[in-house]
Amino acid sequence: MNAVVFAVSLMLVLSLLRVNVVLSIVTSALIGGIISGLSLDSVIQAFNQGLQGGAAIALNYAMLGAFAVAISRSGITDLLATHIISKLGQEQTKNKLLYLKSLLLCLILMAAISSQNIIPVHIAFIPILIPPLLQVMNQLKLDRRLVACLLTFGLTATYMLLPVGFGGIFLIDILHKNITASGLEIATNEMPFIMALPVSGMAIGLLVALFISYRKPRSYQTQPVDASPKVAIKVEKKQLITAFLAITVALSTQLYSESIVVGALLGLIVFAIGGVIKPAQTQDIFTEGLQMMAMIGFIMISAAGFAEVLKATGHIDTLVQSVNGVIGDNQLLAAILMLVVGLLITMGIGSSFSTIPIIASIYVPLALSFGFSPLATAALVGTAAALGDAGSPASDSTLGPTSGLNADGQHDHIWDSVVPTFLHYNIPLIIFGTFAAMTL
Repeated sequence: MNAVVFAVSLMLVLSLLRVNVVLSIVTSALIGGIISGLSLDSVIQAFNQGLQGGAAIALNYAMLGAFAVAISRSGITDLLATHIISKLGQEQTKNKLLYLKSLLLCLILMAAISSQNIIPVHIAFIPILIPPLLQVMNQLKLDRRLVACLLTFGLTATYMLLPVGFGGIFLIDILHKNITASGLEIATNEMPFIMALPVSGMAIGLLVALFISYRKPRSYQTQPVDASPKVAIKVEKKQLITAFLAITVALSTQLYSESIVVGALLGLIVFAIGGVIKPAQTQDIFTEGLQMMAMIGFIMISAAGFAEVLKATGHIDTLVQSVNGVIGDNQLLAAILMLVVGLLITMGIGSSFSTIPIIASIYVPLALSFGFSPLATAALVGTAAALGDAGSPASDSTLGPTSGLNADGQHDHIWDSVVPTFLHYNIPLIIFGTFAAMTL
């Protein structure tokens, strides 16, 4: 059996059986590497090499966590939660509840979209914003699986479509750079157009989740959450201005330097200068941010080790070649199987950003050999890479929603985040990615 298929399948099965994600990743990496013919020492060496590459990931998440904590210290998130809770205290009619649900879902979606560009904190805003809103969700009997789908859509679809912030990194710095290095000639301004069809599939999946799958009320026990907002909170105008300046500085610096760490650092400095945080408090803020993002960062580091083992087996190329031998001249079957194989690869790696260099080097010459146009080839590569973010147990786009929605222990990572996002996004991505490959 192909070691990549076996390792990814084992990791998914163990995760579905509620085995800890890190243990599932490490176990699957070791067994998959040994099945491929590598010695135990070689597997461990490859895994450790991947862990070293994950150090940058850990620092990025720690800095993003600290920056998100500083934003919360400005009072913006508590102000939002308190405002919504105050609305619940008024007379609750059917139309009023529908309005509050719609308002809450729109605000969460806007926050997720903004986290990729306007306020570049990625998933770090979720454990800050969502826990104070759990009380509201419980009173509205809002299905948290829907909120998980909403957050994952905002996190993933945004960078796939908008070439700003993290989207600029994904579309231009990684996707465009790697496909042109592999021989394609595509203008940078064509990248959003190429990914529009796959993203539209995700939008349809979100509508299905909203109006069909999770529209019915779901009851949760009301339990105390440490992040619950105060009944009354006063936010000074100076704090809001400082928060706006800090966010602006962080975004512009990140875009200029292409460094999340530098952007978050300068944002923290602005918060300190503005008096929102004191220099002596930076230790506590960094520690709180690190604790908040520690599990996510640890899983992502483990996934980096897993990815390195997959590459060391050499079975990624073997998997693609075996599929190539089955396809023949059928272009439709070629597109479907390339996306399915991409799904297997990215589900194991868990990051579309890390997967593109691997996918592009293999898929570009393969797609061109089947007669796909440059635009269709780019759509195949971009969609295949994004599949892992939408439904992998090791993806930050599923780990992030869980970190906020499970603050009171009532939201399971696999069954309430991973499975819903996999069904509502990965399946539409394969369908619409295939359609894009056949029409572009």
